[in-house]
Amino acid sequence: MSIIVQKYGGTSVGNADRIRNVARRVIAAKQAGNDVVVVVSAMGDTTDDLIKLAYQITDKPNAREADVLLSTGEMVSSTLLAMALENMDCKAISLSGTQAGIQTDSNHGRARILSINPGRIVHEIKEGNIVIVAGFQGITKSDDITTLGRGGSDTTAVALAASLGASVCERYTDVEGIFTADPRVVPEAAKLKEISYDEMLELATYGSKVMHPRAVEMGQIYSVPILVASSFNDRPGTLIHGGLMEIRNKVTAITQDMDVAKITIVGVPDMPGIAASIFAPLSKAGVSVDTIVQNASIKNITDLTFTVTKGDVEKALQIVKPIAENVGACECVADTKLAKVSIIGSGMQNTPGYASTMFSTLFAAGINIQLITTSEIRITVIIADDRANEASRALHKVFELEK
Repeated sequence: MSIIVQKYGGTSVGNADRIRNVARRVIAAKQAGNDVVVVVSAMGDTTDDLIKLAYQITDKPNAREADVLLSTGEMVSSTLLAMALENMDCKAISLSGTQAGIQTDSNHGRARILSINPGRIVHEIKEGNIVIVAGFQGITKSDDITTLGRGGSDTTAVALAASLGASVCERYTDVEGIFTADPRVVPEAAKLKEISYDEMLELATYGSKVMHPRAVEMGQIYSVPILVASSFNDRPGTLIHGGLMEIRNKVTAITQDMDVAKITIVGVPDMPGIAASIFAPLSKAGVSVDTIVQNASIKNITDLTFTVTKGDVEKALQIVKPIAENVGACECVADTKLAKVSIIGSGMQNTPGYASTMFSTLFAAGINIQLITTSEIRITVIIADDRANEASRALHKVFELEK
């Protein structure tokens, strides 16, 4: 028998009827001849509700206690799914992240998985059980509960699939797969039959919310195929994998990220060590910096621009402003009304013409490009946020992704 790992998101287990629907899908996978391990997220908006409740108690929730609190959301959905399966005459058992052997570092709120001891899961499978694991959580060497941050349940599922040698990790959610663009923005967007790990990692990093980058990265490292499909119908989903891909348009998809802010330090002395003095404190404070652009030096003076998430702007400014003053920079300015729009496709690698087509299309639409960043399979522009949807639709059309 092969092992498959199924992961169900919060909307899929949002109420009792949906939990029973998930139970029927899990039973069907078991009856098809598979050993099944299921990872579940918290029901609906449970995690957000628990966070709000914590802040009603205190302005600064203790990080350790917050993790214990938030871990209860997945415990509720995992136990309810186990009950639903038992009620349908199917043997099942729910396990916490701790019971499932998921060990993490001690970085509360965004812990990383260090190792998994799947012994308990393997034992329960041999006993004939469907195993339901609470996602998003683990335990430290000192026996403290941790949570894995945004997308943590996806990461749990892929990590378990890798440790169990599963044939596939199936991620079920409220969307039918990976599309050439967000269908809410581009109605003509087409569902992809398959996509490479590299392409999906770029999509997840630069705006797509369907998969978390850490989960995709883990799938690539351990060669775990990941199927993304809907839990509300049986239509084929999208397979994320590293095998041979079908021939298609060299641009695979368009994605956009509205959570972008730009900070510019004006009049920075152009001398060794300045960049380190700015970015090292940001890193230490946990502020993630993305695009970095330094203008050409004129009379040993330059401007330094970088992007962060909108939620990190004030924190970043508090760190950067004193440093800018110390090095003799003129001022720090921020712009939070920005978005990233990217074209992504492994077929673009070493092929000319894609950047010029992208820039010409945006020019024709009267959309100003503020910053540009690239990788081997991605071109990203930073533009005004109120033009992002228009840009996505124009680029989707010019690259004929609806076909």
